[in-house]
Amino acid sequence: MSKRLLPDWGWDCILQARHVVWAANGATSFIVRDIEVEIALGGAWRCAATPAAETAALLDLFLPLVARATPLVIAQLGQSLDGRIATESGDSFYINDMEARTHLHRVRASVDAVVVGVGTVNADDPQLTVRHVPGPSPLRVVLDPRARARPQARVFHDRAAPTLHVVSTAAAEAAGLAASAAQASPRGGLAPLARDELRRLALPCTDAGFEPAAVLRVLHEAGYRRVLVEGGGVTVSRFLQAGVLDRLHVLVAPLLIGSGRPGLTLPPIDALSAAIRPASRCFACGVDTLFDLDLRREGFSATARDAAAAPAHPAGSRAE
Repeated sequence: MSKRLLPDWGWDCILQARHVVWAANGATSFIVRDIEVEIALGGAWRCAATPAAETAALLDLFLPLVARATPLVIAQLGQSLDGRIATESGDSFYINDMEARTHLHRVRASVDAVVVGVGTVNADDPQLTVRHVPGPSPLRVVLDPRARARPQARVFHDRAAPTLHVVSTAAAEAAGLAASAAQASPRGGLAPLARDELRRLALPCTDAGFEPAAVLRVLHEAGYRRVLVEGGGVTVSRFLQAGVLDRLHVLVAPLLIGSGRPGLTLPPIDALSAAIRPASRCFACGVDTLFDLDLRREGFSATARDAAAAPAHPAGSRAE
């Protein structure tokens, strides 16, 4: 009798695929709970049994993130229908439903490092660990150019995962903070952190903040090749504007706030032709909707959409 493969089985497959050395393997296969699964570089998969629809969706969504030979930089935002991630006062608990928060924990477990801005740490005091699903917690990276993070924040004390507190060189000197310096050079300067280590790192910084590419270069050279930029909206916007994101997950809740803090804020454009229109896929995530945006592939352009909307056959003979 065939087995109906449930999401827990699919997640076990994803965790195994996460640890494959894809730079040396074009494909792999392994057995999970007595069922063999084959996975190709890029995320294509097949197995002998029939998975449940939600299991297939889970594999389709996450295998492209882990079955890759090149580094990955992904960002995620959870927002309302009108594009808000918090009220004017900063209240954001919770815009998205439990399934969406579980998805976020799955993304954390799929990466090597999670990056947040100091505003998120001070406002939300997040743990940035993996708790809702099995899987490893990533390195926690706090971007804090002016060294204004609250000293009592949990990420600095709970020892639940390694934590890298990144401050500007000028702020470290002004505050007399002990910090190691890493040069943005081909050889790098950051050694991997121990399991529960807290380390402060000083990097050059401009008035606009750290250069996203420089932050990623330091992380990649230290072996943190899959990076999640989790928040807040300002930090995600800066990484998107810098062109360093490979993918963006936007979880949209059926909620209208009407005012508050926006998810993304980018420089104004004059024409829609200058808008970012990436290839996208849509997944149900409880009551929320997940948009998986591939920022390295162009989506359905306005010109192509208009052409597709035009009749391709004489009236009355349109192909079905």
